[in-house]
Amino acid sequence: MNVTSTPPSSSTTVANSTVCVRIGANAISDVLMSVYILAFIFGLIFNVLTFGPIVQQVKRQNVLGIFLLCLSLSDLLFIFTMPLWINYYLQDHHWRLGPASCNIAGFFYYSNMYISIFLLVCISVDRCVVVTYPLRSKTHRTACYVWAQCAAVCVIVIVLHVMVLINDNLTDAHDEVNNNDRCYETFPMTSPIALFNMLRVGFGFVLPLLILAVSYWKVLATVGQSPGLSAQAKRKVRLLSFGVIGIFSVCFAPYHILLLVRSLVFYHSDNTLPDGSYCQFEQKMHFYFSCTLALSSLNCVVDPVLYVLVSNGFQKEVKLCCTRQKRTQTEECALTAYNREKCNNNLI
Repeated sequence: MNVTSTPPSSSTTVANSTVCVRIGANAISDVLMSVYILAFIFGLIFNVLTFGPIVQQVKRQNVLGIFLLCLSLSDLLFIFTMPLWINYYLQDHHWRLGPASCNIAGFFYYSNMYISIFLLVCISVDRCVVVTYPLRSKTHRTACYVWAQCAAVCVIVIVLHVMVLINDNLTDAHDEVNNNDRCYETFPMTSPIALFNMLRVGFGFVLPLLILAVSYWKVLATVGQSPGLSAQAKRKVRLLSFGVIGIFSVCFAPYHILLLVRSLVFYHSDNTLPDGSYCQFEQKMHFYFSCTLALSSLNCVVDPVLYVLVSNGFQKEVKLCCTRQKRTQTEECALTAYNREKCNNNLI
C-alpha cells in the first residue's frame, strides 16, 4: 500500500527511525509462508473431502455431525483468507492490501481459533455426558439444543472480537503508528491489549484445556470400567482422547504461552522505549511467536482428520460418497458414449 503524508516532525522521525521491533527480509517469512501454504492445501482438501459425509450426518440429526459442520464452516472461512497471509509473508511482512483487508483477515483468523477451541470443548463435554450418563443424555442431546450451542459460541466469539476491534480503533491492527504496513504486528503493545491478552489466555485456553482434560479423564475412567466394550474399542477411545488433548496443546498451547509471557514482560518492564528491555525481548521473541501463530493455523487441518477420519461412521460415508461419485461418472460416460453413437447413426 502506498501511503502519502505530510513531512513528519523531528520527534516523529526519531520514533520512526528507532522502532521497537525491526522486521526485515529474512528466513522467517519463507518458513511461515511454507507452513501457511501447506495448511491451506491440506486444510482445503480435508475439509472439502469430509464436508459431504458431515452433511449426511446432519441430515440424520446426528449431534456430532452438527458440531463438525459448524467446525468445518469456521475452518473453511479461515482457509479462504489464508492466501492473504501467504501474500503477507511473501512480501516480507508487508501488508500491501490496505487496512480493511488486514482487519478482515485477522478477524477470521482469531475468530476461527476460538470458535474451534470452544466447539472442541462442546464436543468433549457431549461425549463425556454420553458415556457417563447415557440414559439422561438422551433427553438433552437434541438437534435444536446443539444448534443453539454452536450459535452461542459463534455469536459470543464474534461479538467480543468486534468489540475489541472497535475499541482498538480498527486501525491499530495495521501498524500505521510507525509508518509500517504490518498486519497485527504492532509494537509495543498497550496496557489494555496486554490485559486483554491475559484474559484471552485464561478464558480462551486454560479454562477450555481444563474442561477437556476433565471430560476425557471421566470418559477414560468410565470406558475402562465397562465390561461390555472390547479391547479394540477401549484402545480407540484412549487414542482419540489423548489425540484431542495432544493436538489441542500443540496447536494452541505455544501461542497462548508466549502471549502470556509477552504480556507479563510488558507489565514488568521498566520502559517500552526502543532500546529498553521490553523491546529487546520482543525483538528476540518475534520469530518464535510468529511460529506459534503458524502452528495455530494447523487446527484447520487437524479438525477433520481427528474427528472425521478416525470415526468409522464417517469413514463409511466418505467411501459411500466416493463410490457414488465414481458411479455417477461411469453413468455419465456411458450416457455420453450412447449419445455419440446415436448421433453418428443419425448422421449415417
